[in-house]
Formats: sequence, C-alpha cells, structure tokens
Amino acid sequence: MISLLSATLYIAVVSIGTFVALSILQLDKAVTSLLAGAGILGLALGFAFQDIASNFIAGILMATRKPFRVGDILDTNDHFGVVTEMNLRATIIKDFQGQEIIIPNKEIYQKPIKNYSRYSKRRIDLSVGISYGDNLQKVKDVVLEAVNALDMIDKSKPVDFVYKGFGDSSIDFDIFYWVPRPNQMDYNKAVSAGVMAVKQAFDENNITIPFPIRTLDFGIKGGEKLHQSIDKVEFLKTMNSNQNPKN
Repeated sequence: MISLLSATLYIAVVSIGTFVALSILQLDKAVTSLLAGAGILGLALGFAFQDIASNFIAGILMATRKPFRVGDILDTNDHFGVVTEMNLRATIIKDFQGQEIIIPNKEIYQKPIKNYSRYSKRRIDLSVGISYGDNLQKVKDVVLEAVNALDMIDKSKPVDFVYKGFGDSSIDFDIFYWVPRPNQMDYNKAVSAGVMAVKQAFDENNITIPFPIRTLDFGIKGGEKLHQSIDKVEFLKTMNSNQNPKN
C-alpha cells in the first residue's frame, strides 16, 4: 500500500506540474487536447484491463480490511493451504502437498473464505459406528474416558459425544474435541491420536466396530436357489477335471 500511494502521488504531481507549465506557456489548446486524449485513453484502458482493475481494487480492499494474513491457513475457491504471499493482483497459497497456487484477488474477495488461523483452536469431528449388540451407555463412557486422556487436546473445552442415528450395520455417533494449535499437522496428529485411542479402548472393552452386512437372495423371481448354484459350480468343476486329468 505504501508503494502504491507513493507511485500514485508521484504521477499526480508530475501530471499537475505538466498542465500548470502548459498553462503558463499559454498553450491552452494543448492542455484541452491532452485532457480529452487522457479521458479517451482512460476509457479504452478501463475496458481492456477490466479484470486487472478488478483484481487491483480487490487487493486494495483486502489490504485495508485484512480478512487474512501471510501464514494463515485458508480454504477458498476449492483450495486449502497456507498463505505465502499477498500482492495487489493475486494471493499465493501453498497447499499441504507442497504445490503453489496463485489465486486472483477478485476470486478470493467474491467467494467465501474459511480462515482456520483466525482463532487459536480447531474442533475435530470424529465419526464412529458400533454394533447393535453393544451397550450404548458403556460405549459413551469408554469413548469419553479414552479421548479425555489425550495430552494434545484442549482441556478447557469439554469432549462432546452424540449418537446421530441408526446406520445400515451400525449405530453411529460423533465425537467432538478441540486442539489448541490450528496448524494442519497438529490437527492431523490429533485426529490420528483420537482414532487410535478409541480403537484401543474398544478392543480392551470388547466393543465391536461392525463391517457392512449384505444379505443375498438367490430365490427371487428369475433367479435360482443357492444350493442350485452350488450344484452347478461343482458339476462344472467335475467336468473340467475329467477333461483335464493332469489338473
């Protein structure tokens, strides 16, 4: 912003000085012609560089309002990463795979921005399912004890546990807990620690995380009984063995 204001002031002083000098020299017609030409040129440039002007203005507005800073973790325009540079034309983000992404300021200014660094805490939402045969109160107590024992979570906020419904093969619930540091690696480590703690607690208390269950019906109209399919398979194996004794 300081460089922009300095350049703008310099151009304004030079332009005003030029017009004053022409007026002193009584070159009023030249002044009129220059003003008219400048107006036409400005209109043409405005149409030609509309996108550049939009990015430029968006950059100025973001520089004054400061919705984010260099080093913040952003999720915007389907990109998720750390802001490494901001200028009046574009914002540069490095994603967590190490790739550099250049996003025009207009796109950021006009789209929603999720800033993970604005606050000093992030919440983790962990979804788990248990067997229909398990005791729900016991599961809740075991999970809360396991997650509360983690060192990396924010102890000033409670760990929340909510059953959310009946799944195809499990009763599903969510665990909500907070981490005090918003950077992505600490967040990922806290997720991993939560998964490991819950799994270990389930193993120690004989609580089951079920696999999806599917029931196959071979007796529907147009199909055949299961034993008929097995008989056909055995028949084909026998025929193949007779034709190929070595096998």
